[in-house]
Amino acid sequence: MWRCSPSPVGLRVFSAVVLGTSSPAAVAGAAGVSGKQAAVALRRLCAGGLVSETDGRLSAYADQFKGIVRDSLTTEAPERHGYADEEVESLLRTFVRDGRLVRLPSQWGRRRIVLQHLTHRTFDTDTTYDERTVNTKLKAWCEGADTDHVTVRRYLVDLCLLGREAGRYWLRTDIQPAL
Repeated sequence: MWRCSPSPVGLRVFSAVVLGTSSPAAVAGAAGVSGKQAAVALRRLCAGGLVSETDGRLSAYADQFKGIVRDSLTTEAPERHGYADEEVESLLRTFVRDGRLVRLPSQWGRRRIVLQHLTHRTFDTDTTYDERTVNTKLKAWCEGADTDHVTVRRYLVDLCLLGREAGRYWLRTDIQPAL
């Protein structure tokens, strides 16, 4: 089994061996890498069982490589968020995974869609929340993300997704959804 992640150098060296380059010195030239890089990659490929060296000649096990790649492919269906619009689903798959915010999009239109999704999954229409409760709910979304819950809370208010007055928050229903 290949124990290292497939680096670009490792893939180039493996490709050179698959294409028939049979000596370590020739692999470096064919792969366009330094001799040291080729030697390190060949050592890893040999340790992983993808390349062998017998009597100074290299052999590749392309079928084993195919098996490793095949095994690494995910066969799970992509996460669905419940929207009919495939563009919205694709956007949410990029920025929301397993009920957590991965990061916020830089484009405001996309950011609004992601935040609107988060808002409607988190807050009820007929409920008023204190700031501590809002922070707790948003922390759950932001756990492990590049964005903190306070920034998200500010965006939600600035984009009129949440209303705020005297430390109380509520889901705005007077704004037309973008989703």
